[in-house]
Amino acid sequence: MVYTKLTEAFVSYLKLSVLTGILVSFPVILYQVWMFVAPGLLAREKRLAVRIVLWATLLFVAGAVFSFFIVLPKTLAFFMSYAGPNLQPLPKIGQYLTFVARLVFALGVAFEIPFLMLMAGRAGLVAPGHFRKKRKYFYIAIVVLSFLLAAGDITATVLLSFPLIGLYEAGIMVGRVFPGKASARPEEAAEEDEADEEDAEE
Repeated sequence: MVYTKLTEAFVSYLKLSVLTGILVSFPVILYQVWMFVAPGLLAREKRLAVRIVLWATLLFVAGAVFSFFIVLPKTLAFFMSYAGPNLQPLPKIGQYLTFVARLVFALGVAFEIPFLMLMAGRAGLVAPGHFRKKRKYFYIAIVVLSFLLAAGDITATVLLSFPLIGLYEAGIMVGRVFPGKASARPEEAAEEDEADEEDAEE
């Protein structure tokens, strides 16, 4: 690791300290929010809220752990493989920490995709065939999001896009196994029928 600005190392450690503080204090923050919101909820709503928060937190932690211990080492090894006798890697500490934080956060959020898709279907917010019908648009959105999270790096964009697309497809499969309420809007029902027809043609 190197740093080329006098304040870069200090600022990097400061950012790392703030991030660590947020992560460590998150259970306390979540508890305080719950104590504020819980009195206004019915018993059924409380149970639903607990399930949503529990699964969302577990999935995010699973994604972050998977990113840090599995994806990150392989990604670093890939990028470092370009080093040679005449090409020495000298990563800057600030950029390295930013890269790691973005990767961990991105995959933590990515692991929420199947859960969010399932909840949207179960709540009747979208028709069961909505995500299949709009698949290509979501693919474009995933690539754009990966490009932004990777700070414009094409290789990192590709490495990040494929897991996100895989999780999106997993969300579609989970939605088929646990179908939700039918949407009340006729256009959504029509989209579902069209999506089923497209799947039958494929």
